[in-house]
Amino acid sequence: MTAEQQAVKPNMQQPSHETQKYGEIVKLPNGLSEKVCKESVALLNQCLADTITLRDMYKKHHWQVVGPTFNQLHLMYDQHFEAQVLLVDILAERIQLLGGIALAMAADIAETTKIARPPRGREPAAVQIRRLAEAHEHIIVEARKAAKAVDESGDDGSNDVFVSNVLRTNELQVWFLTEHLVAASPVAS
Repeated sequence: MTAEQQAVKPNMQQPSHETQKYGEIVKLPNGLSEKVCKESVALLNQCLADTITLRDMYKKHHWQVVGPTFNQLHLMYDQHFEAQVLLVDILAERIQLLGGIALAMAADIAETTKIARPPRGREPAAVQIRRLAEAHEHIIVEARKAAKAVDESGDDGSNDVFVSNVLRTNELQVWFLTEHLVAASPVAS
């Protein structure tokens, strides 16, 4: 093999090692102490795990919804899924810019989330909506607590993520969901 060929040949023998362990902070020049960054990262990662779980519940229900409101719910679930995708990216990027490591793999999310796992099978639309609304409420309650904690520690950026992104998105989506459960709704329980 020529030197030119060797220079472009992929090296598939890269040694495996972590450059940063999960839970460690790489201090960046962001004006926050390492302690504050570590505390914020922990809160953000919990919210990230719960948000990824909710995002995936939306896709599950999008695929499995049936009944007279199929089209409306199918489309709404997909719209809400896309909004949760954006939240996942906002949360993960905030974690990284604080010098932390964002959770990313399904097994790590499953171990961390506080949202109950739905059954694998199909459920009635009203049950899907209830499960999604309960997951939203969990995220809303925890985001309010996290927003207060990061505000008190001086992490205005994380406070903004919790309030402007997480709270506002989840409050809006839970409203849209629960309007499908009023007595006049064709979604039967």
